[in-house]
Amino acid sequence: MNLDNFGLDTITFAGSLEAKLDATRAAGFGHIMLSIADIVGHPNGEQAAISAVRASGLRVTGLQMLRDFQGRSGHRRASKVEVAKSMLQMCHALGSQVLLACSAVSDYAVGDSESLKSDLRKLATLAVPLRVRIAYEVPSWGNYLQEFTQIWDVIRGADRSNLGIVLDSFHVLASGTDLEILPKIDPAKVFLVQLSDFMGQNARSPADRLDAGRAFRVFPGSGVHSGLIAEFVRDLHDMGYRGDYSFEVFNEDDKQLPPRLVAERARRSVKWLTGLVSRRSLPMRRSGSSAGQ
Repeated sequence: MNLDNFGLDTITFAGSLEAKLDATRAAGFGHIMLSIADIVGHPNGEQAAISAVRASGLRVTGLQMLRDFQGRSGHRRASKVEVAKSMLQMCHALGSQVLLACSAVSDYAVGDSESLKSDLRKLATLAVPLRVRIAYEVPSWGNYLQEFTQIWDVIRGADRSNLGIVLDSFHVLASGTDLEILPKIDPAKVFLVQLSDFMGQNARSPADRLDAGRAFRVFPGSGVHSGLIAEFVRDLHDMGYRGDYSFEVFNEDDKQLPPRLVAERARRSVKWLTGLVSRRSLPMRRSGSSAGQ
């Protein structure tokens, strides 16, 4: 593993899209995760944003986030289908091969597995002509699903080659998911791994997880679960995962810093993480470990 395996998420930075792209490239990263807000919110319009991304030379890790697609009916479902089509077209324009989607947090959605399978098949089918893969994530504060283990059987049951899963270290740690389950996941169906730590020892309720997840994440090596994150990455590597890792760090303090400083912090995190993971004899503890141990 080296720097080429890792990328940054624009949500980690403050500043313009161009500043985020420049900082990511200057720190030596080769790919970047984009938010749809980066594109549609650009002051000079969508085409200017697309041109800036293409001119940067950075590969687009993926585009996020399609929310609450599943479990809708009537006009709500029709509306979400149109949103999905628009985001898939944007993926194509950006050269992104991945669209991120997440499980429902809305009270309007239903959560039964058969409806979820049907909707994910629909979404995956919409993505086929544009050669986009759907990477599905389960937020730890979701209404019906809160752990990736709850979606794995649904994704397998949906049986679409361009439908896979996102594994996010924050949600794994915050929900207390047992890492022993990881080897049961087919590494070919892991389309993305997102990495971050957080400062609290635990986040017991969905509301606690939401609060920590949206304001208090930190880069691996700076939080209180550093050993577990290293073990998480090591287990994924041992499983055969060779895809992208993306730092998704929501932190209000980082939003007060110039993007170049945040990107350098991310680079130091890569060095720390790859060094720790490569030391095969280092004992890891599943009960948690603090940074620096």
